Amino acid sequence: MTQIAGWTELDDRAVSYARALAMDAVQKVGNGHPGTAMTLAPVAYNLFQRHLVHDPANPHWLGRDRFILSCGHSSLTLYTQLFFSGYGLEMEDMQSFRTFESLTPGHPEYGHTAGVEMTTGPLGAGVATAVGFAMAARYERGLLDPDAALGQSIFDHTIWVICSDGDLQEGVSAEASSLAGTQALGNLNVIYDDNRISIEGDTHVAFTEDVAARYRAYGWDVHEVPALADGNINLVALDKAMHAAKGNTAQPSLIRMHSVIAWPAPKLRGTAKSHGSALGDEEIAATKVELGLNPEEKFAMPADVFAHVRAVKDRGTAAREAWDKKFASWKSANPDRANLLARLVNGELPTGWDKDLPVFEAGKDVATRAASGHVINAIARVLPEFWGGSADLADSNNTSIEGGNSFLPATSAMKNADPYGRIIHFGIREHAMGSILNGISLHGLTKSFGGTFAVFSDYMRPAVRLAALMDIPSTFVWTHDSIGLGEDGPTHQPIEHFAALRAIPNFAVIRPADANEVAQAWRSILTRRKPAGILLSRQNLRTVDRTTHGSAAGVDQGAYILKEANSQPRVVIVATGSEVALALDVQIALEKDGVATRVVSAPCLEWFNEQTSAYRESVLPASSLRVSIEAGIAQGWREYVGDKGVIISLDHFGASASANKLFTEFGFTPDAILERIKKVLG
Repeated sequence: MTQIAGWTELDDRAVSYARALAMDAVQKVGNGHPGTAMTLAPVAYNLFQRHLVHDPANPHWLGRDRFILSCGHSSLTLYTQLFFSGYGLEMEDMQSFRTFESLTPGHPEYGHTAGVEMTTGPLGAGVATAVGFAMAARYERGLLDPDAALGQSIFDHTIWVICSDGDLQEGVSAEASSLAGTQALGNLNVIYDDNRISIEGDTHVAFTEDVAARYRAYGWDVHEVPALADGNINLVALDKAMHAAKGNTAQPSLIRMHSVIAWPAPKLRGTAKSHGSALGDEEIAATKVELGLNPEEKFAMPADVFAHVRAVKDRGTAAREAWDKKFASWKSANPDRANLLARLVNGELPTGWDKDLPVFEAGKDVATRAASGHVINAIARVLPEFWGGSADLADSNNTSIEGGNSFLPATSAMKNADPYGRIIHFGIREHAMGSILNGISLHGLTKSFGGTFAVFSDYMRPAVRLAALMDIPSTFVWTHDSIGLGEDGPTHQPIEHFAALRAIPNFAVIRPADANEVAQAWRSILTRRKPAGILLSRQNLRTVDRTTHGSAAGVDQGAYILKEANSQPRVVIVATGSEVALALDVQIALEKDGVATRVVSAPCLEWFNEQTSAYRESVLPASSLRVSIEAGIAQGWREYVGDKGVIISLDHFGASASANKLFTEFGFTPDAILERIKKVLG
């Protein structure tokens, strides 16, 4: 019997049945990852039964700890504990593992299964996103209970992660872990399952560094937990390390736990085959004998064991009720903050929050990145939950909040360091920045943003895709959005990026044409509460005169008539971003030649696609010659201009020269576009 205070023979049996469930579920469906789930069964069981603060009856309880299974392929590790704890999974759900529309898909999916805090599967993403959870927890504490002693606030809680060798090989986990050390995130505890096995076998074919030393260099508190002589998890040592990790509020903690995959399978333990394949009936039966179970039983769960594991639900309810009493006292003592919390929990914006958003005068050229900076600061003045930063490009991205101080631990010697500061310095870590933004969104109460150059959205794509998949309101700010950035040349000039980002389902790509479209775009982003990226110019753009042109409120429809033709339009020009001003110049020339021409600004094609077919036809009538202008690849525009339409695009890389030179050389001038259109008109 495991020698942990209060641990009984029923706990040992529960762990054995958890291992058996992992084998049976994979064997039934014929595919999956049984080995890691078998190994991690006692780890996850001890966490959910004894360490994790949670209430299965209230999965969204504000006072709960968060648990992230970064090695999402071992989803049965999580599903078994959700089943044991009473989150809504029952034995039939375990039997439906990895089948269509089941609550137990191959990898955990946020919003699909109660108790799943984030979608995991892409290795490293869970570790990196957990850093965002931990940062959000600290910032929210600053909003709600900043004066409480460390560890004494009702809003203090722990972020727990279980990760694998694969997670720590991925670069995104290294980026985020480095930042977590700098941030001294003492509320973040990661259990690293070091079993030295992946699909290709022993991880030492590619992964030999001293991980513990690396994490100590990051500034983490590291605990080593060797396996027992027989290969089983040293649960006593692990439990001691978990208590120590919870007690260290000054550093994030890494518990390096050595293990043997698929323990105690007689033939397949410690093998790559057990990582991603069913063990087979013979090996499963032999393993059940090793565990003291009936080899003939499948999906077994004795009543006494089940009653024992489900008791955690009662303990969770008691913990929440005790928290509720403290919460009532806090509300009474902090009425203003309680009102703020109620608004944040409900996802509401205060009445009139947008009344002081800047309005930009016509006749003055403004780069949309600069306009965005003004809008961000206007929002920050009325929304304390609004915070963010940049991947070391704040001055270029215009993502600083005036007087916001730097989000850094109290122990930092840096200027303007503030544990509750509003300016996040992500460092040159675009991928981690994306994952951290997702973690902040998932944590639930605040609104954050992160900026870099548009071309580096490539580094962020996995995190952006996960934001879209989870349908969370992460906001990505991408500046220097075209060849208009000039002399930095093709390495920094996005060409294919608009189309690549638009290819992500459930993701809004917004490219405003002028400063007032920027203000409206931010308004729409915050009210829609969906994943979005905003593309902004380095160069100054014309501020459209809204007394003679369409209202910028049309941004929320995705595309709108910016300037109507003098009569029924024969030509409709649709453009985005910096190319809208060019479209307006072309319109003037065409109208002068007697060709009725409409200009449509299309800042967000995804929002336009949401509109009725009648609205879309009213803006882009099929009876007109439709022309698109965008300084990016043509891909995607045929849908809007039709087979006979004209696509003005840039289907090759840029060059190092001034913006004006590049636009002229690559055909983005009124004369060049007029020639293309007139040729089609005949």
